[in-house]
Amino acid sequence: METKEIIFELRTKNGLSQDELAEKVFVTRQAVSRWENGDTVPNTETLKLLSKLFDVSINTLLGSPRELICQCCGMPLEDSVISKEKGGDFNEDYCKWCYADGEYMYGDMDELIDVCVKNMVNEEHSEEEVRSYLKATLPKLDYWKRYDELGGNGAFEKFKKTLIEEINALNIEGMPKVEKLNALVGSYINLEYRLPNGKTVKYLDDNATYLGNQLECEFGGNRCFGIAANMEFILICTYEENGENPELVIYKKR
Repeated sequence: METKEIIFELRTKNGLSQDELAEKVFVTRQAVSRWENGDTVPNTETLKLLSKLFDVSINTLLGSPRELICQCCGMPLEDSVISKEKGGDFNEDYCKWCYADGEYMYGDMDELIDVCVKNMVNEEHSEEEVRSYLKATLPKLDYWKRYDELGGNGAFEKFKKTLIEEINALNIEGMPKVEKLNALVGSYINLEYRLPNGKTVKYLDDNATYLGNQLECEFGGNRCFGIAANMEFILICTYEENGENPELVIYKKR
């Protein structure tokens, strides 16, 4: 599809007249008409406004002239997984798991590879093949080429240190002090908790990546503490072997 068709489709899908769309992006109705006739295309600033209004990337508005891939992990980018800045604007260079709310989530290439391997290994591609592919591909991506300019490992380690301090300050009875947090795929730790009314609930996103760890209870027994955290919250739970019989200890917004 061309830009003229995309803008027309998005406008009508959202029930907007040309006048209403023009008002929302601070142009005239005639400008909208020229876009939809294919006479002109919106300028860069207007494309940003349209992107935010319709929740689609600028690449989509322009008819997807580029094949977008995350410049950190290399995954293909569709609008549903493209990262966003704190203000809601799309950042078309990264997926939402590698870059979130203005923060780069990975400062260690080996750690990222460990996470990606868990999601990419299948019957056609072994762990060894996937790991070899990622080690050859990631260094060619912009993030890792510009890594030092982005703050390097120090910024990410500082974020992890802050999280560790916040978790330890909760003084959870029976839970040892946290010394290390690892990147964890949501689907591996997204346990289902039973509410007092009998219903069950999950708090995590299977497709997201969290910082967390598993710790043995200081009181002994067969229960462990599980930790999952990101920029928005800290979750601490206990469970038995293989995640059986989980109980939520604390879910705290940061």
